[in-house]
Amino acid sequence: MSNAFSAFIERFPLIPMPVVLGEDTHHIFSQENKPLPEILCAQFIQPFEENAAEARELVEYVPCFAIEGTSHFAAVVWWKAGLLVYEYVLATFTPKGELIDRRVIAYTRVSGDKVQRAMATIDEDWNIFIAEGEASSLDDSFDPTTSRMREMELMPDGRIIEGK
Repeated sequence: MSNAFSAFIERFPLIPMPVVLGEDTHHIFSQENKPLPEILCAQFIQPFEENAAEARELVEYVPCFAIEGTSHFAAVVWWKAGLLVYEYVLATFTPKGELIDRRVIAYTRVSGDKVQRAMATIDEDWNIFIAEGEASSLDDSFDPTTSRMREMELMPDGRIIEGK
């Protein structure tokens, strides 16, 4: 494991599952965990962002946690705060620091008068249950017709797959 990757992974404390990621969970992590230095974000997060230029200028990253029991890979979750987009990202890496997989598992996204939200629960077996829905940003009224459940699973090789 490289020194840089070790420094990156050390920012993510191991926590036991299950864990629930909601709209305000990042506050706990930002108070308890050391911030990620820009150099580590530039090496292990930003190259895999959809808009890398925006990721360097307008985005903040908060290390949340690492998932226990991954012996052949590292699985970490960070919170990404952008312009009207807030996401929890689950990423897996080889012991050398190479990205295996990366998925957004929970979020709050504001677009016009709509607020899209997703909460995620990761259980002891690395199943990820995601509840999604939409509300009006004008009065925060939830639209039940937009709600849906999705599942993902963290595999023993570090891949993150949809469904079961």
